[in-house]
Order: sequence, then C-alpha cells, then structure tokens
Amino acid sequence: MSVRATWSGLRALHHRVNAHLERALQRRFHFGMSEFAALSALVEAPDGELRMQELTEVIGLNQSSVSRLVARLEQSGLTGRELCETDRRGVYSCITPRGREVHATAAAFFDETLETIFAEVSQDPELGPMLAKMRA
Repeated sequence: MSVRATWSGLRALHHRVNAHLERALQRRFHFGMSEFAALSALVEAPDGELRMQELTEVIGLNQSSVSRLVARLEQSGLTGRELCETDRRGVYSCITPRGREVHATAAAFFDETLETIFAEVSQDPELGPMLAKMRA
C-alpha cells in the first residue's frame, strides 16, 4: 500500500469514527466532539481549569471557535470562567461539579459508542484491517 493510500485510509477511518461519535454525542448530550474534548481536557487538568489558550491548543480549534464553545458550555452550566489573579488578561475555563457529572456519563457513553463503531468498522473490507493493525 502506498503512503498516499495509507494516508487516505487513515483519513477515511478517522472521518467515519468521528462522524459517528459526533452524531451519537449530539443525540444524547446535545453537544459534539469539540465540547466533549474540552470537558475531557478540563477534567484531566490540575484543579479542573485551563487558560483559554491552553484549551485552544488541546482542542485544536482557533481562539474564536473555542471562545464560542466555552460560552456554550458556560450557558449549560458545565464550565465557568475565572480571571487569573496574577495576570488580569488571563482567563481560565473551569469545569463545574455538574460538568464533571455530565462528563463522567458522556465518557462512559463515548467508550461504549467507540467500541460499537470499532466493531462495525472491523467488518469493513478496506478499513477493518487498518483498524486491526492500529489496535494491535
């Protein structure tokens, strides 16, 4: 398999898995992969908080998109914002107790959904072998 064909297969596999996860999270929790990634990063962060710039780097979206994402999470009561005590220009996004609860439920659902998707993809004659190699 050529390098380009391998890359194309990886992109197809990623798109299929990501699209399925996105739909499943939207249906169940009314948020998508970016919000889930933000909540996951905040849960794993020391003290449950990250500077907005750190969150931007973790999620892989631009600053404007992350600001809108954080605003949606705040409106849902899953996160809050705090100003940095030592640098008033710094803003932190902080996970709330409700955010931790929702994330725990969403993470279990995410893992179950991912296993289901992997089982489906493993039957695909083109993507199945690639997934098997990656999981080995």
